[in-house]
Amino acid sequence: MSATTEYGFMQALGRAVKAGTSRVIALTGNVSDLFALPREGEVPLDVPLLDYLAKRFDVGTWVPVVYSLNDAIRFVQKDDQQRFTEAWVRFQTGRTTNELAIQRFLRAHAESEDAADLVATAEEFTKALEEAKGNATLALELLRWMCVASRATVGGTRIFSGNLVIIIEDADLLTPAADPAHLSEGNLRRIAICRDWFGDLGFMEGPDTVILLTESRSALNERIAKLPQLLDIAIPAPSAVERQAYIERFIAARPVQLWENVPALAHATAGLTIHALRQLLVDAAYDNAMLTLQLVTRQVERFIIGQLGEGTVEFSRPEHTLADLVGNQALIAFIQEKLVPRLRRTDRYALPGAAIPGSIGAGKTYIFEAVAGEIGCPVLLLKNLRSKWYGGTDIIFERLRRVVEALAKVVVFVDEADTQFGGVGADTHETERRLTGKLQAMMSDTKLRGKVHWMLMTARIHLLSADIRRPGRVGNLIIPVFDPAGDDFEAFLRWAISIACTPEQLSSATREKLRAAVSGYSAAAFAALREELAAVAHGGTLSAEQILAIVSDIVPANIGSERRYQELHAVLNCTRKSLWPAWYTDANREECLHELRMLEASGIR
Repeated sequence: MSATTEYGFMQALGRAVKAGTSRVIALTGNVSDLFALPREGEVPLDVPLLDYLAKRFDVGTWVPVVYSLNDAIRFVQKDDQQRFTEAWVRFQTGRTTNELAIQRFLRAHAESEDAADLVATAEEFTKALEEAKGNATLALELLRWMCVASRATVGGTRIFSGNLVIIIEDADLLTPAADPAHLSEGNLRRIAICRDWFGDLGFMEGPDTVILLTESRSALNERIAKLPQLLDIAIPAPSAVERQAYIERFIAARPVQLWENVPALAHATAGLTIHALRQLLVDAAYDNAMLTLQLVTRQVERFIIGQLGEGTVEFSRPEHTLADLVGNQALIAFIQEKLVPRLRRTDRYALPGAAIPGSIGAGKTYIFEAVAGEIGCPVLLLKNLRSKWYGGTDIIFERLRRVVEALAKVVVFVDEADTQFGGVGADTHETERRLTGKLQAMMSDTKLRGKVHWMLMTARIHLLSADIRRPGRVGNLIIPVFDPAGDDFEAFLRWAISIACTPEQLSSATREKLRAAVSGYSAAAFAALREELAAVAHGGTLSAEQILAIVSDIVPANIGSERRYQELHAVLNCTRKSLWPAWYTDANREECLHELRMLEASGIR
């Protein structure tokens, strides 16, 4: 393996193997992708990770050995297999390789019983390598004993001159994460073999290395995953540089028409693996059609949802911006002057995110989708990160992290954040605590500062953990959204009725009646009214009498007390005085707290 490599994970892996930092290493993350294998004087060849590692370690004293469930144990080089077979026979019998050669000669010329035994031992080993196909328990036991044989000595000298690098594909299928009571006898046996193997002091201090390929450390059985000697090296999603290099290699062989250029395509495909990028390019090359930004965006959306699950996230690129919003003039001014500039930044001064409280129907999600549209970011809406399968929640989280790290810039929306985030107390389930802890750590991760912006929407800000509301996560800015009042109220009313008539044509008396009829309306209520008027108008216009009749017939939902309770919590948690509504000041804080207690006493939560 060359001293330098283009992949960061390969640098970390090579250093760990050379230094002997750990003799059992889990490669996790993007393990199912294609990797560019350098070739002397030729274009790199894109190969699966197993083949990539086998070739990169096929140098010097390293002897790569690979195993996957649907194949036999195989040495990359036949010469290495021959050398190790001779060492294996010596390990089993105590005979030297010269003696083995003599015995083979004797067997050809005379029926020597010793010769037959030696040759049989070699043949049994070769047969065992083949029988490992379809017998994972045998395979692991044989590999363990191969490491024992590799480090065995005779007269102070090792019987094998190489250092085994054993690469095991789909390690999580061999030792799956599950409760022991639900595992088969074969699974339990393999877990025991691995624990004995990786915990053996001779192996840990020996020359051989085991590399486990698995998407997530959490997918391994916890008796293996929690071993302190297991080193975890993550393989990230392809960077923009890696994607651009692959696109250039592909287009050199099969031309593809692009809407712009290769760097633009590399930027637009952030989040895709090389496999997914290849599918996109192959399809475009086959059709000989223009590869547009819209096609690329759809492919990225399909891939991300496919990776995380349709019930886990929703991917979108908002098309509306702040200019499309109605009312909320003070809030919009704050967003334009204070929020957007910090969201555009990519340095350590970029804003990690914000919490957005406000009563239900206040328009929180729509407003902050416009913020994402303003800065040109895709939006990942987290819907449910929990899995019913053992260890599944941890795997989903790790996939989410890989996705957000791969995207150049993304806004992560968490709707109903108070229910999405669990607690961290002793009465909270271990999986829930672990998920919440990981999400909190990701929010404050300085490596993601300027790339990932968290927007936590909640009507119940008081139920959001104090660990999340603290500064450094989303506590830097808690931006409430309130029902329209004053000029904002007038703007919403004009917007709602403009779908069915020209507001200027209404008399002042009619407008006054309308104001009275829609008093206390939220943004969602105005949107519902607009839809109702549009449905009746059918693209035409309505008279003042018709509009008044429709508005007068609408009875708002009986949720006023609940919305007031949520509104009070929103204003009490607001971190900027400039965003306070006109009815709230420092002077009446105690009055608001008293009103909250009264509402709670009446059963409102």
